[in-house]
Amino acid sequence: MSEKLHIIGVVGLGLMGSSIIVALLKSGCQVIAVTPLPEELEEGTQRILEQLQLADDMHLLKENQPTYTKNLTVSSDYKALINCQLVIECIIELEEIKKSVYQQIEAVVPISCVIASNTSAIPINILQQYLQHPSRFMGIHWAEPAYATRFLEITCGEKTDVSLAEMVQEEAIHWEKEPTLLYKDIRGFITNRLLYAAYRQGFELINQGVVGMAGLDKCFQYDIGSWITIMGIFKRMDYVGLNHYFQTYQTIFPKLCNSHEVPRQMEEILQTKGRGIHNLKGLYPHSEQSAKQLEHNFAIFNEEIYRLADRYRNRLKELNLAEPNGKQ
Repeated sequence: MSEKLHIIGVVGLGLMGSSIIVALLKSGCQVIAVTPLPEELEEGTQRILEQLQLADDMHLLKENQPTYTKNLTVSSDYKALINCQLVIECIIELEEIKKSVYQQIEAVVPISCVIASNTSAIPINILQQYLQHPSRFMGIHWAEPAYATRFLEITCGEKTDVSLAEMVQEEAIHWEKEPTLLYKDIRGFITNRLLYAAYRQGFELINQGVVGMAGLDKCFQYDIGSWITIMGIFKRMDYVGLNHYFQTYQTIFPKLCNSHEVPRQMEEILQTKGRGIHNLKGLYPHSEQSAKQLEHNFAIFNEEIYRLADRYRNRLKELNLAEPNGKQ
């Protein structure tokens, strides 16, 4: 285990925060977990232990659980972060609350400590303005569940010290991640932008009567889902052959949806305060049973796809397919 980023703080003990904490514990880090809401201390601690148990159930832990929990400190006092080399903020997506959290973090951590946000909604350039030392601030965006995915996006803001971001990228390999470094802050980052482009096109096809929602989902599951984990999109282009793409782009690009409007289905769900399986109001007619079954199936799938992807990860690295500028 590297000592550069071995003592890591996480502020926010919600589902995502607790998942990140388990990912870091799993990789051997000492983790200081802080909740900005003292009344959530007990509940947050229990949530971390539940996430650790899920990781154990997925056979992702190399040691017994006490080996990891001995490296965990849970507190409602920001002073617990005093020795941290990195602090990751993972709280509600409200600027004013984040601003207050950053002030309390900076009041206790050393100047050498990197500060990051897991935000997926607020640009790093905006959040950076709330720090006394913005050069040490960046985005570190995780996927859920953080302990069972290799994904990690590290995003630089305009004032981020790029050498610090590159150091975090190198260190993240010790967290068992395949980190991507974004040298520029873009709204939505990479995966969200790609996925929302697909959402926009998908809703247009549904609303034009071309396909039903379940049919469109099946196209993703059984076509893209069959190769995306091993190839990504650009290796897939090379694999299929590039000769027909240019003409296809000329034909299809002008026909793609470029709407700036929120799809009517989402407007309707917003009016009913729908949250999908979490309150049984979503795009599909969920029941309590179907919601529980979906969660159960996803947990099993996470374990299986994690191991399947891992089996091919090193084989892909052996291909040594770096870009001309050396980036991977």
